[in-house]
Amino acid sequence: MADRNSGTSRPQRPTGWRRLALRLPVLLFRAGLGPLFGKRLLLLHHTGRVTDRDHMTALEVVTHDPATASWTVASGFGPKADWYRNLRAQPKTLIQVGNRPLAVTAHFLAPEEGADIMAGYARRHPRTARRLCTFMNLRADGTEASYREVGREIPFVRLDGENPRRRT
Repeated sequence: MADRNSGTSRPQRPTGWRRLALRLPVLLFRAGLGPLFGKRLLLLHHTGRVTDRDHMTALEVVTHDPATASWTVASGFGPKADWYRNLRAQPKTLIQVGNRPLAVTAHFLAPEEGADIMAGYARRHPRTARRLCTFMNLRADGTEASYREVGREIPFVRLDGENPRRRT
């Protein structure tokens, strides 16, 4: 499974105890412990494009803009991740930040926007950016140019909520 034109393949979806570890944040959100994650994680509610069933996925927040009530997330498993495909089919959904539910609309970002986002993320979180690239089988040598190239290969989604400053 190659991503865009890179020839890289994404890691296989986890199974067993690794899958359970990745699902743990969902369980904590559902138990009312979402505030433990601060602004680092959000809980995405999405509807299955085939089954029409409700699903939940905890995602790392790459960027958050409180002025516009928007959150940017990335699909580390590429464009074939179920949550990503489900949002493509139905972009209006809910997220939960802390214990607060918010209605949002998903906007799928262009590769050049992804390049800007990844370069900024790498500046803010250099060690995490290196580890993520290694995990996703994407080459980054620590330079801004390499992170920009990686960002072109990662599907980024901006989740836009109602802007609280626009209320009348």
